[in-house]
Amino acid sequence: MPNPSSSAKRLGRRALLFPLCLVLYEFSTYIGNDMIQPGMLTVVEQFNAGEAWVSASMTAYMAGGMFLLWLLGPLSDRIGRRPVMLTGVVWFIVTCLATFLVQNIEQFTALRFLQGISLCFIGAVGYAAIQESFEEAVCIKITALMANVALIAPLLGPLVGAAWIHMAPWEWMFVLFAALAVIALLGLLRAMPETATRLGEPLSLKQLGRDYALVIKNRRFVAGALATGFVSLPLLAWIAQSPVIIISGEQLTSYEYGMLQVPVFGALILGNLALARMTSRHTVRALIIFGGWPIVAGLLLAALATLFSAHAYLWMTAGLSIYAFGIGLANAGLVRLTLFASDMSKGTVSSAMGMLQMLIFTAGIEISKSVWMTAGNGGFSLFNFASGAIWLGLMVYFLKDRRVGGGLQP
Repeated sequence: MPNPSSSAKRLGRRALLFPLCLVLYEFSTYIGNDMIQPGMLTVVEQFNAGEAWVSASMTAYMAGGMFLLWLLGPLSDRIGRRPVMLTGVVWFIVTCLATFLVQNIEQFTALRFLQGISLCFIGAVGYAAIQESFEEAVCIKITALMANVALIAPLLGPLVGAAWIHMAPWEWMFVLFAALAVIALLGLLRAMPETATRLGEPLSLKQLGRDYALVIKNRRFVAGALATGFVSLPLLAWIAQSPVIIISGEQLTSYEYGMLQVPVFGALILGNLALARMTSRHTVRALIIFGGWPIVAGLLLAALATLFSAHAYLWMTAGLSIYAFGIGLANAGLVRLTLFASDMSKGTVSSAMGMLQMLIFTAGIEISKSVWMTAGNGGFSLFNFASGAIWLGLMVYFLKDRRVGGGLQP
C-alpha cells in the first residue's frame, strides 16, 4: 500500500480536494434517493400505481447498489481506481437524465435500479482510495467530516423534495442530481489520485473467486461487515417507509414529514462531529463502545413507545434520533477496523463489505415494509430494535480480542 503523502497528512487544500469531490458525488447519489422519496406518492399517483411502489423505489436503488460491487473493487485494483470511479460518475449522470424517458412505474423502478448501480462506485472504489491515501487517525477524522456533508442529503432531501413537488415536476429533480454529479466529475478529474496496488495484474473469475473466498473465510471481517449493515438498517428503513408512516398513516402534511427528518439526521451529524473531536483522545474501540449505548437505547425507546401507543410517532422519532447519534459516533471506526480486518487488497475487501451491506439493506427494507403493513408502527420499531440487537451481538464477537481497535493514538 502506498504511504500517505505529506500533503495528505497535513490535510492541505490540494489533499482535501479529492475527498471533497468524492463526497459531492456521494451527496448527489444520496439526494437522488432522499429527495425523491417524499415525491414518490406523487410518482405512483401519476403512474396509477399502488403505495407499495413507494418503498420499491428505494429497494430497487439499493439492489442496484449491490449489483456490480463484486466486480468493481477487484477491477479497480487492476486497472486503476481513477478510470473506474470516473466511469461511475458518468453512468449516474446519464441514468438520471434518462428519467424523462420513463412512461410507467415499472420502467421508473427499473431505471432506479440502474441509477443505484452508481452507489457501487462509492464504497468499492472511492472510499477504498480514501483509506489508502490517509493514515488511520487522519482517515477516520476525514471520513467523519465527509459523512457530515453527505448527511445533508437525508437532512435536507425530504424537506426540499416535499417543497419541490409543489413547485415543479418531479422529473426535474433528476436534472439537479445530474448537475451536481457533473461538478463532482470535473473535480475528480483534477484531484483523484491513483492508489491501486495491483495495477496490470490479469483479472480472472477463478482468481476473483479465490480472493473473495479468502476474505469471507475471515470471520472477524464478516462480523464487522454484517454489523455495519444491521446498524444502518433502521435508518434506511425509516427513510424508505417514513413517507407512508407519516403522510399516509398519521395523516400529516409533506412539510411536517420533512420536519420530522430534521432531528434524526441532525443527531446523526452531531454524532459525526462528536467523533471528529473525540478521535484524538480515544481509541477506535472506545468510540464504538460509546456509540453502542445510544444505538441500543434509542431503538429500545422507539420500540417501547410504539408498542404502548401505536401512534406515538414523536417518541419513535426521538428514539431514532438518539440511535442516529450513536451511529455517527461509532460507524466510521467500525468501517475502518472492518476494512483492515483482512489483508486482501482494499478494492476486493470493500466490494465484499459492500455486497454484505447491500444484501441486508435490500432485503431488510422490504421486510420492514411488510412488518409495518402487518403490525403497524410497533412492529416496525420492534424490527428496528432486532437489527440493533443483532449489531450488538456481532460487536461482542468483533471486539472480543481487546487488542482490536485499541491502538489508535495519532
